[in-house]
Amino acid sequence: NFVPSLGRQTSLTTSVIPREEQSMTYEDFIYFTVFEGRVRNVSEVSVEYLCSQPCVVNVEAVVSSEFRSSIPVYKKRWKNEKHLHTSRTQIVHVKFPSIMVYRDDYFIRHSISVSAVILRAWITHRYSGTDLNVKWEENLPHTVAKNYTLLQTVPPFERPFKDHQVCLGWNMGYIWKLWANKIPQCPLENDVVAFLDFPYASSGENTGIVKKLWRFQNRELEATRCQRTDYPVFTVSLWLYLLHYCKANLCGVLYFVDSNEMYGTPSVFLTEEGHLHIQMHLVQGEDLAVKTKFTVPLKEWFRLDISFTGGQIVITISTGQDLKSYHNQTISFYEDFHYNDTAGYFIIGGSRYVAGIEGFFGPLKYYRLRSLHPTQILNPFLEKQLAEQIELYYERCAEVQEIISSYASTVQLGGERQEACDLRNSYLDLRHKYGRPATCRAFPWEKGLKDKHPSLLQALLDMDLLTVSRNQNESVLEIGGRIFEKAVKRLSRVDGLHQISSVIPFLMDSSCCGYHKASYYLAVFYETGLNVPRDPLQGMLYSLVGGQGSERLSSMNLGYKHYQGIDNYPMDWELSYAYYSSIAMKTPLDQHTLQGDQAYVETIRLKDDEILKVQTKEDGDVFMWLKHEATRGNAAAQQRLAQMLFWGQQGVAKNPEAAIEWYAKGALETEDPALIYDYAIVLFKGQGVKKNRRLALELMKKAASKGLHQAVNGLGWYYHKFKKNYAKAAKYWLKAEEMGNPDASYNLGVLHLDGIFPGAPGRNLTLAGEYFHKAAQGGHIEGTLWCSLYYITGNLETFPRDPEKAVVWAKHVAEKNGYLGHVLRRALNAYLEGFWHEALLYYVLAAETGIEVSQTNLAHICEERPDLAGRYLGVNCVWRYYNFSVFQIDAPSFAYLKMGDLYYYGHQNQSQDLELSVQMYAQAALDGDSQGFFNLALLIEEGAKIPHHILDFLEIDPTLHSSNISILRELYERCWSHSTEESFSPCSLAWLYLHLRLIWGAVLHSALIYFLGTFLLSILIAGTVQYIQSVSASSSPPVPARVSPDTTASTAAPAVTPATGALDQDQPTVTSNTEPRG
Repeated sequence: NFVPSLGRQTSLTTSVIPREEQSMTYEDFIYFTVFEGRVRNVSEVSVEYLCSQPCVVNVEAVVSSEFRSSIPVYKKRWKNEKHLHTSRTQIVHVKFPSIMVYRDDYFIRHSISVSAVILRAWITHRYSGTDLNVKWEENLPHTVAKNYTLLQTVPPFERPFKDHQVCLGWNMGYIWKLWANKIPQCPLENDVVAFLDFPYASSGENTGIVKKLWRFQNRELEATRCQRTDYPVFTVSLWLYLLHYCKANLCGVLYFVDSNEMYGTPSVFLTEEGHLHIQMHLVQGEDLAVKTKFTVPLKEWFRLDISFTGGQIVITISTGQDLKSYHNQTISFYEDFHYNDTAGYFIIGGSRYVAGIEGFFGPLKYYRLRSLHPTQILNPFLEKQLAEQIELYYERCAEVQEIISSYASTVQLGGERQEACDLRNSYLDLRHKYGRPATCRAFPWEKGLKDKHPSLLQALLDMDLLTVSRNQNESVLEIGGRIFEKAVKRLSRVDGLHQISSVIPFLMDSSCCGYHKASYYLAVFYETGLNVPRDPLQGMLYSLVGGQGSERLSSMNLGYKHYQGIDNYPMDWELSYAYYSSIAMKTPLDQHTLQGDQAYVETIRLKDDEILKVQTKEDGDVFMWLKHEATRGNAAAQQRLAQMLFWGQQGVAKNPEAAIEWYAKGALETEDPALIYDYAIVLFKGQGVKKNRRLALELMKKAASKGLHQAVNGLGWYYHKFKKNYAKAAKYWLKAEEMGNPDASYNLGVLHLDGIFPGAPGRNLTLAGEYFHKAAQGGHIEGTLWCSLYYITGNLETFPRDPEKAVVWAKHVAEKNGYLGHVLRRALNAYLEGFWHEALLYYVLAAETGIEVSQTNLAHICEERPDLAGRYLGVNCVWRYYNFSVFQIDAPSFAYLKMGDLYYYGHQNQSQDLELSVQMYAQAALDGDSQGFFNLALLIEEGAKIPHHILDFLEIDPTLHSSNISILRELYERCWSHSTEESFSPCSLAWLYLHLRLIWGAVLHSALIYFLGTFLLSILIAGTVQYIQSVSASSSPPVPARVSPDTTASTAAPAVTPATGALDQDQPTVTSNTEPRG
């Protein structure tokens, strides 16, 4: 139990000579003398040894760091055959790597911190088979004597700099000296991770929040994490508000998914009975799960704390203001858990593996390296007011649902008795059909209840409840829908916006019934102050409630607000992805079902007169002309007419049955392959027509024979879905993929994802991802969804984790949802028909979901009708929605121009900001808008300076265009080249005027012109004086007079001064446009 001294002489020799040789007089030994105890670049070591037989002497230096141990950095060996039984000494110069002994400099960029340096030596006899060619590790078992010593390491910032004998350039040397003597500090880092700070509405579907942890930058923390892979020590603390227990066996709370798409440690689920199911992954590779003895509370906020300490799990549930312990359970195991929180990702809520809970998540803290008692956990609910509003909302809704259920059951029971007593005759049938609905006037409502819910009770009295479903949940939802329709009917009046305050109570009751379209209306009304006092807290409440109820527009609203971080919603891309992905997954299903209030999402701008002209209805000129051409057998007209009716495009009401008639007519009467293919798909899927697989296959083959790539892909789909012939399916899909069909790319990706591609050994996620990405680039919805999933998880090397890109791709798909298209179509129809109130209402509803075209259209309406916007909207409409628009990826150039104008002039309460104005104009210019270049040039004319980063943004080299004149010339030339006007445009006139000014300035600067001008002016003045004298002499008697010489003649200056510094003075501007405009 000795401790070797650092660098001093030692004779710590351990003899390992065999027993039969221990009687010999001479024993082998070896020991060191280190002249310098600290590690140096070359450390001189004296090795003294004695060999009793021919031997080999081995010397080795081994180092250890925080992350690796026993790394050999120096080796030397020599043999001794002649000098036996004699002590000998040899000097060894041990050379260490520069990164161990010197500080960082220009050449040594990453020196290492060494924790231990061991210098060891040993002797082996030649008789044992040892030779110089034997590997070092094979040499050690034959050792007859050995020794070691420790060298003292030097911390990185106490080491000297190395003289590299190289001269740096003055610039490199100067840059190096700026930070050469600075000691970097480790970033402040701890093990606490805030997974969630803002409430998340979980709808109980297969979507949730994806979070990924990275390795610690702090070496000590990372070393501790790595050491605990088989002895986990961590704590999870999260707030929950549950509406129901799980409908399925399990639903997700918080769980870890590893790189192999398997559950890891920890995985927490909720059961259908209300117990917690906690699952761990064992070191041996198996899984172990336990279930709590207690159940969690419903419709009450509680904090769940789970701490792991090796094999012990402590689960605590706390409720109330003071977080008194509600339940506590400790579970112990003897197995070793495997825990590596960086080898995968965490999911909060649902995923494609399991559905999420029905309720709300609050703040979620994750302590990666500590096991804490609940009293030690710091996880407050910061959005306390919002949490209280959620509780109050569901308390009120429970009362509303109870009233509706009781009243509906009473009315239905009374109706059954009345029908049993009434005789059946024609009069009673007509009365029941056209008369006022029967009401239960004698229902015993308490006076307090009547005063609390007057609108609800009046709505119930006016409603025929005999036709409502007898199922309690279904009846409440149906009644909520009827109340909503009644409210929307009021809002659709000519003065609909004026009715908002009166329909708010009806919308609240409808929301409580679970009809969450009403929740979204309320969220928008309160967030924008649409004829109600603006209340952001109530707006958040109803937006979250709608998102929890799977309302598509509410989820898009939440996703958009968290994506941009606006309206007091924190920016959180993972949270935004959870909402957007929920709608994106429903979008293709909605398109296939064709049910509900859906319409095709069309990007129609109110500024585009040409597109507005072709909007039509069933009795419109465009539709009637298409119908006429289709009747005559025009295949293009038949296809367009069928598409308009099938999807509800271009203002035509959706009518799948009529669309199928045109598909059938075109497919059977013409030879157009597109019509044949469309009708074949309809027959395969039975959309609006009876399925006919035989005829569909025949038509699909016919369309494919004509070279239609969609039909070739369709044949592959047929053999995959109906025949399970994957080889033939892959053959057709490969052919269609070569023809550029994105559906085929997606289908090939599915084959590789499922591991059923013919000839492939198994699943190939990388190749599947490549096919999905190719399909997404072609506009394929499902392919885009898979790419967004890969970007949010980061589990594929070809898709590095990028939450922002995941949100963008999911948002792109969600904005194709048919329910959003229905709102856009209602808004456009109202605008075209001149119903301003309805148009403003529906464009506000669409704009708050984050779809860009609605935002610019709404701002346009507010510009057209500022009186309407000022009276009913509680926000600065023009500023808000143009500003929202320019932060979108697909923002139009005119939005940038408009925001540039607003920043340039200032708008209402917004102050002037020239720098932001320049940025907006530059973005418009980069999008190819000539007005952007023109406005930038005018700003320079007015004396503004364009920053270098803006010039770089426009790809204008400041070194080639160092003067304002040069930049102006470049901007006007680009403006002219991007102008769409065939005749003279403001850009061309401005360019011409600039060159005229330059020519005139150059002329006035010429010395010859200056001399000639002076000479000619002098002659002109002299001639004028002589002429006046001659006229005076002829008209009067000659009078002697002395004419003094005109001293001004010889000093006359040019009539126009040279235009030096013309750009710094006021300049004439082009008359066609004197100011920046949008």
